[in-house]
Amino acid sequence: MNTLTKILTTFIIFLSLAMALSSTADQENIPDIKHDHSLSDLRTGTSRFLAQKHRGLMKCNKNPRRCRAKGSSGPDCCNKKCVNVMTDEHNCGLCGKKCNHMEICCKGSCVNPMVNKRHCGGCNYVCKRVFPNSHSTRSMASLFFILTLLSFHASISHANYYNTPTPNKILNTVSHANYYNAPTPTTPKKILNTIDACWRRSSNWASNRRALADCTIGFGKGAIGGKNGAIYVVTNPSDDPINPKPGTLRYGVIQTKPLWIIFAKDMVINLKNELIMNSFKTIDGRGAKVEIANGPCITIQDVSHVIIHGISIHDCKPGKQGLVRSTMAHLGHRGGSDGDAIDIFRSTYVWIDHCFLARATDGLIDVIHASTFITISNNFFSQHDKVMLFGHNDKNIEDKIMKVTVVFNHFGPGLVQRMPRVRLGYAHVANNKYDEWKMYAVGGSANPTILSEGNYYMAAKSATTKEVTKREVNKGWKNWKWRSSRDVFLDGAYFIPSGWGSCSPGYTRAQAFPVANGYLVPSLTADAGPLRCTKYRPC
Repeated sequence: MNTLTKILTTFIIFLSLAMALSSTADQENIPDIKHDHSLSDLRTGTSRFLAQKHRGLMKCNKNPRRCRAKGSSGPDCCNKKCVNVMTDEHNCGLCGKKCNHMEICCKGSCVNPMVNKRHCGGCNYVCKRVFPNSHSTRSMASLFFILTLLSFHASISHANYYNTPTPNKILNTVSHANYYNAPTPTTPKKILNTIDACWRRSSNWASNRRALADCTIGFGKGAIGGKNGAIYVVTNPSDDPINPKPGTLRYGVIQTKPLWIIFAKDMVINLKNELIMNSFKTIDGRGAKVEIANGPCITIQDVSHVIIHGISIHDCKPGKQGLVRSTMAHLGHRGGSDGDAIDIFRSTYVWIDHCFLARATDGLIDVIHASTFITISNNFFSQHDKVMLFGHNDKNIEDKIMKVTVVFNHFGPGLVQRMPRVRLGYAHVANNKYDEWKMYAVGGSANPTILSEGNYYMAAKSATTKEVTKREVNKGWKNWKWRSSRDVFLDGAYFIPSGWGSCSPGYTRAQAFPVANGYLVPSLTADAGPLRCTKYRPC
């Protein structure tokens, strides 16, 4: 009893001391936000309260257009335009101060929502602290309890979350205990990823379409498409594989000169045979709803510098044997296509961005026969079995040069396998969202190298489909370089790593891009698929 009395007495003394410290701390440590005046207030010396002296209206460059009451909060006059320096990325804090493509303008300051703890994912999204700086009695009283829990939790290795193997520990089998489903913090609904931040904030995208070509990242960086060519407008959704009419999509893609192809209106294009593209072409669906559907689809063969952006490709059928024009000067006999949505065959510098792909007879995207320098980004995949194949077959050693970046895609409902399936080459799979695959998500054979980085894997309810990975062999795979880094695994999903040594993509400075932690992926991929862009407004 005496021992219990001493313990209670000690606790009461400690609690009293904590309350005293709390009172002192609350007076001395007032949060910074209490003094957070806007830059407009500091610049003009105005009050933050509603009761303030009325000021006359300010005209913008002596024009009748009025921006705001002079000296009050609101848009400022900059280069004959009214701008809000508190939120405008091109005039952040003052006229002409431009934030870089990774930053947003928040309260007149350029901040990076990818790394800024006070603006995590958006303006004023403050990360929650492990120890709130309130110095409350409850926080102080529970301090020892929290520290005890942390000491116990420290015994769990950080590697359990991110599944990074070490050279001296190659796993024969993987226990589910080694693959914890990392908790995902609450994130804002949408963050512009690196590609989208490069162009979507601009309201003049429609008059400066070719600027999109500068926004590629990963191995496909350098794919310029029709950047150096004229604008070609598709006005006619009809198709003739032998003698295409001017104004049709086929007439544009078979030209030998660079072209940036856009669409005059919404349209569904039912191709009569495979669409054979030529080099230095961009298919840009922004500003219209464009679908290639219910027929043969796109073939990219023996060409380079192709961009396909902002269209839907679905319900693709095999092409027929027969004559198909590939240039204005060449009409050749084709043996019939397989029914892929996009078939990339012996081609380089190809970028597929913001497309919707679903329901093809064969694959949605095939990258085969020594194709390389490919980026597949911001696409929405749905309702299909064999989604993406990288590498023709296990004996096709020419595919060793293949390098593909798969980034910011949403692998949606109804998908079974191959997201992607890789042979021989290298695939960097980063910041993609996976929803309940039916067999596996990432697979391969013939010793490919795969880096899964910052992805968001949500497994299906079935106990037999929790594994993310699948090797198409029973032995010999333990030396293959398959790595997981900063991935998030939900509902029992797990990744089996293998191999040792560097698995880095080895990007050049131009190709490199920041990869976010997996918990941000739902926000980064929120706009996967075609965008509904309107002229004179940010997209």
